[in-house]
Amino acid sequence: MFRRRRAEPEPQKPAEELDPTSPLTVDRPRSAATGLGLRARPSGFGSRLRAAFGAGSPATEGTWDEVEEALIAADVGATVTLELVDEARSSYARAGGRTGEDARRALATVIRDRLSRTSAAFELGERPAIVLVVGVNGVGKTTSIAKLAARMKADGQAVALAAGDTFRAAAIEQLRIWGDRIGIPVIAQRAGADPGAVAFDAVAAAESRQLDVVLVDTAGRLQNKQQLMDELAKIRRVIERRLPGQPRHVLLVLDATTGQNGLVQAEASSREVGVTGIVLTKLDGTAKGGVALAVADRLGVPIQFIGMGEELDSLAPFDAEAFVEWLFAD
Repeated sequence: MFRRRRAEPEPQKPAEELDPTSPLTVDRPRSAATGLGLRARPSGFGSRLRAAFGAGSPATEGTWDEVEEALIAADVGATVTLELVDEARSSYARAGGRTGEDARRALATVIRDRLSRTSAAFELGERPAIVLVVGVNGVGKTTSIAKLAARMKADGQAVALAAGDTFRAAAIEQLRIWGDRIGIPVIAQRAGADPGAVAFDAVAAAESRQLDVVLVDTAGRLQNKQQLMDELAKIRRVIERRLPGQPRHVLLVLDATTGQNGLVQAEASSREVGVTGIVLTKLDGTAKGGVALAVADRLGVPIQFIGMGEELDSLAPFDAEAFVEWLFAD
């Protein structure tokens, strides 16, 4: 049996933190750029915005035109870009702004407020919690699962991984390698097995082993392959029948460099399996970081985590205020 806490040499947490009736959460970072684990100065998107506002120069029509170009180039999308700039210009005018710094402050506030509308703590609720992770191949899905599992284990939670990507034998092996590396069990069947059966086994293991959470990997799906998208919906139904109210979360992993195509993926996945949150990978320094705004605005779904590298600790809970501070950092 897997216990909620394993004996370790480190001092134990206070008893109230171990209350099995309390909801599981993943802590948010502090509201500072470094709280996201990002570089001090973003390149691409952030650098173009900083250049548009200048250093102490007045904001002109040309300034706002450059801001629009920077947002569109970062894949924010034309509609959201116009909304953001219009809101920022109105706020700038109402406050009697004159300088580029005033304009930058107005835009930063508008972006932060827009992202904050969908911001939500990542709460797992009652044990066991099942988290379904979806996304196309190549976005860093399996690696993100391992990072999230390592973070949860470090918080003292009993975690298991489920290899629901049975389409690729290499995917099962990759998850097993990660499981061995971080000391977390992996529930798997042979390559080509029914992923719904793996999901069923995962729920059964969560109950019998008294696990806090199971992260279920799934095969990469292109949104234009309906039969594959249907399989995702089937996996969700299997989990729901075995454990009503689950999966607690359906996380969609998106590569920030894919831009607007990532938004198309998000919309399709949301229709099929009810995406509840986004994991945005490869965000650090990308010129396409504006997709964060586009996804949050179009779907009304929170960005829960961002990934900035291959290391196990390079996954951070998303914080709108910290993100904006980083984006506009001097």
